[in-house]
Amino acid sequence: MSFQPSFEGPQLDSKIDRITFIRRAYIHLIAAIVGFIVLSAMLMAMGVGELMLNVLAAGGKYGWLVVLGAFMLVGMLATRLADNTASNNVQLAGLGIYVLAEALIFSPLLTMAAYINSSIIPSAALSTVLLVAGLTFTVFTTKKDFSFMRSFLNLAGFIALGAIVAGVVFGFSLGVGFSAVMVLLCAGFVLYDTSNIIHHYPTDRPAGAALHLFASIATMFWYVLRIFMSRN
Repeated sequence: MSFQPSFEGPQLDSKIDRITFIRRAYIHLIAAIVGFIVLSAMLMAMGVGELMLNVLAAGGKYGWLVVLGAFMLVGMLATRLADNTASNNVQLAGLGIYVLAEALIFSPLLTMAAYINSSIIPSAALSTVLLVAGLTFTVFTTKKDFSFMRSFLNLAGFIALGAIVAGVVFGFSLGVGFSAVMVLLCAGFVLYDTSNIIHHYPTDRPAGAALHLFASIATMFWYVLRIFMSRN
């Protein structure tokens, strides 16, 4: 989940340019998802997830705050690079950095899920894919512009971030109810990001568009995975 930029003013691209851009954005998205899967599998096989779990346990309750802070900084840098208009290679570098950061932050959670029940990860992944597919189908078939959701989503995102930080600092569990709310919030981000790709996102930034949508999908997967873990 990334906080959303606003693209003001009319876009001068033709319908053909927009169609080409949409195709390129989703090619980048698929590449990012495949890269995330490969990197996550490699990190788990190398024992990185287990190592990170031990480090986080040694760091106490503030370990996750450090990880969250580092991830946010990397996410901001990657987003700036991926939204760069000067170079396609810079955009791709930003997307690649973000995918690597996601794989790293997911590795301890995926390791925990695998310890609990080996079927949790594929079940959560399938559920996330079905949710995203349904949301994507809705936007593409209705052609509805969800840009009006931007302010609400950003506000809700900041509130959720505050709740996460408070939970870590004060040591209370947000529970499965919070995870369910976050899945709904991420669904809103997926609707918004998909609508942006169709209607507003500048056509010279396919990697940037893919990064924003990938961030929303990855965050949804995180909380779907937590729900499945809580049931086991």
